[in-house]
Amino acid sequence: MRSAPVPFQCAEKVRPNRMSWVSHLLIGVAIGVAISLPLAWIAVQRSVRRARLAERRARNAERMAEIGAMTGGLAHEIRNPLSTLGLNAQLLSEAIAELPIEQAERDRLSKRIGVQRREIERLRDILEGFLRFAGELRLDPAPTDLNTLLEELSDFYLPQAQRNGVHLRLSLTPGPVLAHVDASQFKQALLNLMINATQAMSRDERRSAEGVAASELILRTELDRDESGPVCRVHITDTGPGIDPEKMDRIFHPYFTTRSGGTGLGLAISRRIVDEHGGRIEAHSEPGRGTDFIITLPRPLEGAV
Repeated sequence: MRSAPVPFQCAEKVRPNRMSWVSHLLIGVAIGVAISLPLAWIAVQRSVRRARLAERRARNAERMAEIGAMTGGLAHEIRNPLSTLGLNAQLLSEAIAELPIEQAERDRLSKRIGVQRREIERLRDILEGFLRFAGELRLDPAPTDLNTLLEELSDFYLPQAQRNGVHLRLSLTPGPVLAHVDASQFKQALLNLMINATQAMSRDERRSAEGVAASELILRTELDRDESGPVCRVHITDTGPGIDPEKMDRIFHPYFTTRSGGTGLGLAISRRIVDEHGGRIEAHSEPGRGTDFIITLPRPLEGAV
């Protein structure tokens, strides 16, 4: 005598590795009964891992938003007295210049005030970088020719490159290279990469060695296609000393820097801007041969611009 299918539901908790536990929910029916024992089970297994992971991520995102708002407010509160310190340092410097004292003593006091003013400026730069990184990033994207954008950026940056003994070169793919970007924000992302490259080359000890080629910064565009469809790429390439392979996985982390006095936020800000545009940024480097930063962006479909 056969009985009707018996529905069941049970939970299990398994440990696929030493690092985590995974919960599963089993739902199904028992089919056929002989001497009060099930002969067969038809069951479907539904993992609740994704749901719990989503809940945990939502809680973490909410907590990080709260922390971001709190730290952003704290940074603004610090910036106000910092501006007061800077103003008073300027007034003190002017007062020292008018004191009836020996020139040597005036120079000594002015030097100390100068150190103070530079440190105030450094703290202000750190705060501004933090606010750009942690604050809300509002984009106003529009169809933009990246070739034109790089030409404008090259004209703007050329004097700074020349002051640092760096040859700036454009290598643009023919025709317009269109992408939906916020031109101002995207320029900032590229500028951070260019400054980083210039600083790396200026610290390259090989520059003074005989026979070493001049430092060069290359801005290049290209059109391509990957697994997601048509893309455009921007390369910021330098001929500097390259990046230590052991440090490559940390270069986009906030506050990671190998330069004395650096804030360690430039590359992190660039990555955030690129991420917000739906793109990706990566670096390829070989010690002694330079570094190539590559930004990949989706290309708009024809007729969508």
